[in-house]
Amino acid sequence: MKQHFMMFAAYNQWANGRLYDAAADLGEEEIGRDVGAVFGSMLGTLNHLLAVDRVWMKRFTGEGDAPSNTAAILYRALSGLRQAREAEDKRIVDWVGGMSDKALAGRFSYMTLTDMRTVSQRVAPALSHFFNHQTHHRGQAHMCLTVLGRPSVPLDLVLFQRSEEGRAYA
Repeated sequence: MKQHFMMFAAYNQWANGRLYDAAADLGEEEIGRDVGAVFGSMLGTLNHLLAVDRVWMKRFTGEGDAPSNTAAILYRALSGLRQAREAEDKRIVDWVGGMSDKALAGRFSYMTLTDMRTVSQRVAPALSHFFNHQTHHRGQAHMCLTVLGRPSVPLDLVLFQRSEEGRAYA
């Protein structure tokens, strides 16, 4: 299981890098334009991804800053958002890489944001959700790019596995 989650942590980092490279060509008006995505704009979607990752990493590790609202706009400029995203992706890769099999098989408890109740669950299924959530919203960010007339960005897992960064996971 550890190798599986290490692959997803590395894939997550790779896919986010490609997405941010594509978003770098957007102007300030374009990145903030409401294009009908769940979080409105590319900026809203990318902020949501970072906000939720911080919420989950705080739940998993007990450390770090986490917003109380998953729609929080943490950064208004792409440059600051990208820097924070890269730091969070490194944090995720390092944390997953340092996990033991025992930790992956363990449980953890956290407080939900929506209805303020305590939930206890196994770590591995929660990690599956964590990485699946990223993929889900990267798809919405991809839609933002295409609505704004930009080329699509291939983000398939198999493309990662064929890349230099992902070859070890193929």
